[in-house]
Amino acid sequence: MCSGCLPKASRLDVSVEEASSLDMRQVVELAERMWGEPSQLAYGREYCIRELPALVAKSGRSLAGFASYTRVEEGVLLVALGVHPAYQRAGVGRRLIEALEAEAKREGGRLLVSTSNDNLPALAFYQKLGFHLREVKPEAILRKHGMLVSGVGGIPVRDEVRLLKPV
Repeated sequence: MCSGCLPKASRLDVSVEEASSLDMRQVVELAERMWGEPSQLAYGREYCIRELPALVAKSGRSLAGFASYTRVEEGVLLVALGVHPAYQRAGVGRRLIEALEAEAKREGGRLLVSTSNDNLPALAFYQKLGFHLREVKPEAILRKHGMLVSGVGGIPVRDEVRLLKPV
């Protein structure tokens, strides 16, 4: 089902803040639950989420989502955006991106992100928030995994799709 066809959750009031060391344990657990590993390929480099700064979105004391990022020459690179399934479609991802945009303004005015070719919901989400397709790196993810894996909707996961948002 397309993301536009899914019912929206109620807008959730969350706070966004820098992750503490206690938060980072939950961030890594959520990343492993979502992707099976705490590392992500972004802009041609593999990053370990536990070694990066992160913003966390909290609903009360519960972790609703996180955004792991790093500073690169071109601006701020969003390495991983994860929203707990119980909080998806409630504005959590948008709030995390907005907080990172503020950081990107201070660091050179560009926010970068990449995703895999199969992740159509992520591609739609980022473009809806003003990101532009920048380039495709054929077979970058295939090389990372060393084998072809089936992704969203059975689409073979092969390529890294890079996006950019001037802020």
